[in-house]
Amino acid sequence: MTNESKNRSIIVTLILLIVVAALYRVIPGRTMGFSPHLAMALFAGAVVKDKKWAFALPIFSIFLSDLLYHSMYLMGKSEMPGFYAGQITNYILLAAMTSIGFLMKKINIVNIIAFSLLVCTAFFFLSNFFVWQSGAGYIRPKTFDGLMQCYADGVPFFVNSIKGTLIFAAVLFGAYKLIPARFVAFVNK
Repeated sequence: MTNESKNRSIIVTLILLIVVAALYRVIPGRTMGFSPHLAMALFAGAVVKDKKWAFALPIFSIFLSDLLYHSMYLMGKSEMPGFYAGQITNYILLAAMTSIGFLMKKINIVNIIAFSLLVCTAFFFLSNFFVWQSGAGYIRPKTFDGLMQCYADGVPFFVNSIKGTLIFAAVLFGAYKLIPARFVAFVNK
């Protein structure tokens, strides 16, 4: 396989990954919080050695899904807009979760589970703190009790986030281990 065809293969694979994750997120009736994006951020940070592509993969995917959500919202097919005040926080947090993936030095089942739980937990605490601080979502008092109420509000999303991240991480890392070695070597350059 020539370098040009390797480049084409990886670009097509990355585009497919971005599109599939974005489309999954906008499926009507999908369980909220059950999404591939934290797993994708972890996977990209752990596997894609070119840091700009590691960050781009989950960010492009969530941006595309937000664009789709917003289009559906404008057409009256979704109650949730794709773009809203404070949304940049999600992009920043997703980039931070990608950075956590950089810390995964060895890809094995224990690390995949541990890092998946870490990104879910970090995202849960940080995102809900920012929701509470900004007054988005359920308005809670700016007190310790209000913050705890905000975290309690987020628990169902957190549980679904753990389930989704573990499943999608298994799919992503499992596929990575099963693809041809020459492709893996190219990704790791």
